[in-house]
Formats: sequence, C-alpha cells, structure tokens
Amino acid sequence: MILYRPVGTKELELIAASDYTKYPPRLPEQPIFYPVLNEQYAAQIASQWNVKYNSDHKGYVTKFEIDDNYFKQFEVHIVGANYHQELWILAEELETFNQHIIGKIQVVSSFSKN
Repeated sequence: MILYRPVGTKELELIAASDYTKYPPRLPEQPIFYPVLNEQYAAQIASQWNVKYNSDHKGYVTKFEIDDNYFKQFEVHIVGANYHQELWILAEELETFNQHIIGKIQVVSSFSKN
C-alpha cells in the first residue's frame, strides 16, 4: 500500500538520518502518527499547515510503501472531506510500523512560504 506523510524540515532531517528508512519517534505531546492515503491530502497539510506553523515555513510530502497485509489491520479514518483519509498509529507502535516499510521513503514535493 502506498501512503504519504506530510512533514516539516526537522522531521525530514531525522528521516534522512535513517537513510530514508523510517519515521522518527513521536514527541511526548504527539501520541499518534498520521500517515495519509493520498498525495492530495498530504500536499494540503504540507502547504497549509507545515508552511504556516514551522519556524522555517517549509513543508514536504513524503511517500512510502508498507506491506499490504500489515496495512489491513488498520482502520481508515475520514476526518473531513472524502479524500481526508488517514491512519492512526499509536506512537508506541511506530517502530513496528517502520519495520513494514518497503524500500525507501521518498520526498515527492516541497512547499515554502516564499
């Protein structure tokens, strides 16, 4: 299954430090990891949220694949418009989630305030 994750610069640097193989652990105030099911939704978050609220005013869309059988255990949540589809992965399950990533995490688009 192909999934997307909007990220800011700091998170992208941590992903790069893993050689683009995993997402970093969540911060204490972030109990859920939210990958999304389509690039349109990820781009909306990266361009409207990350650009606005990150100190460097940049946002990125990452794309990755996870094992289809592993994906099936998760409920897809629609949190707005029909295309606002995301998974809710508990922070303590992120390392297991990362183990099911196939290949490398890719940066497919970037956004900035300028």
